[in-house]
Amino acid sequence: MNRTEKHQREPLIHITRRADIPLAKAWLIRLAAIVSALIVCSLLIVAITNYNPIEVFVKMAEGSLGSPRKLMFLLQELSMLLCISVAVTPAFKMKFWNLGAEGQVLVGGLASAACMFYAKDSIPNALLIFLMLAAGIASGMIWALIPAVFKSVWGTNESLFTLMMNYVAMQLVAFFIMVWVPNGSNVMGIINMNSQNGWLPDLFGQKYLINIIIVFILTVVMFIYLKYSKQGYEISVVGGSQNTARYIGIDVKKVIIRTMLISGAICGLAGFLLVSGTNHTISKELAGGMGFTAIMVSWLAKFNPLLMIVTSFLIVFLQRGAGEIATAFRLNTSVADIITGIIIFFIIGCEFFINYKINFRTSKERREAKQ
Repeated sequence: MNRTEKHQREPLIHITRRADIPLAKAWLIRLAAIVSALIVCSLLIVAITNYNPIEVFVKMAEGSLGSPRKLMFLLQELSMLLCISVAVTPAFKMKFWNLGAEGQVLVGGLASAACMFYAKDSIPNALLIFLMLAAGIASGMIWALIPAVFKSVWGTNESLFTLMMNYVAMQLVAFFIMVWVPNGSNVMGIINMNSQNGWLPDLFGQKYLINIIIVFILTVVMFIYLKYSKQGYEISVVGGSQNTARYIGIDVKKVIIRTMLISGAICGLAGFLLVSGTNHTISKELAGGMGFTAIMVSWLAKFNPLLMIVTSFLIVFLQRGAGEIATAFRLNTSVADIITGIIIFFIIGCEFFINYKINFRTSKERREAKQ
């Protein structure tokens, strides 16, 4: 009876978590996932369109890297996605699931746009940019502080709280656009188009270069902060176990509030950069869904800001490439999105095989179980 029970309880396949995996093997698994994704996409392209898959992939690369102008647009989008990814990473590492980056970016952009709209040409450009920066960062911090206080004091669900605040931020933006644009179009035009007061200046003749440099420096600083600072250590401990953190004397409430203030400040900075350095206007689509895409970027990079440069590049490269092949081959945009989705699915899925191991019972073990 015991042998029968033992035989029934031991499955043919069981999954165990890997204690550790060599870095080279992990990247080999990721490379295999990308190759597998390209093969599946090739079969899909042939089945749906009859186009040569190689031509499609070449066009995808040209959509992002085909000219200096396209490359600069890619770097701009990469920098903004990377900025928001860096913003959510400290909270995620602390296991505070901040899904409100979209709203925090919006309120930061709204505050920056308000400074630009009301100041117009009344103050010097340098002073206006400083005021926009301060207002954007402060607004993002306030918007992040609200769920942090509710979580740390009353234990509310931060995922739902931050998610709902995104919609509040969207409606705030819509309200102010109606106030600023009384003609009822609900579309905010370019602010200070003639004077360009409040616009970040071009650097070496490149419109977005200053955004890219700021975000790169921020990424390096965040890596150092999380890996080598005392506060970064506290974030890791709180993320591992709040009870352990309390036991060794860490003020968990203080860490939660401080970390969310940092996340909100960086999101507010992203909003400022989008308004002052990129769009020069405000809309409900200012963040363009990057607040949610940043979650995937941060997770794929294992909360390592330097690795996020690679994952951000991959996501932006695929998105821009998908748009290029949809235009070049006159495909429905859904086909391009499907190709992008398949590649991302394989990349995400391979993380399972990096973190877990599938074990099969050998024939000898099966025979011993039957005896």
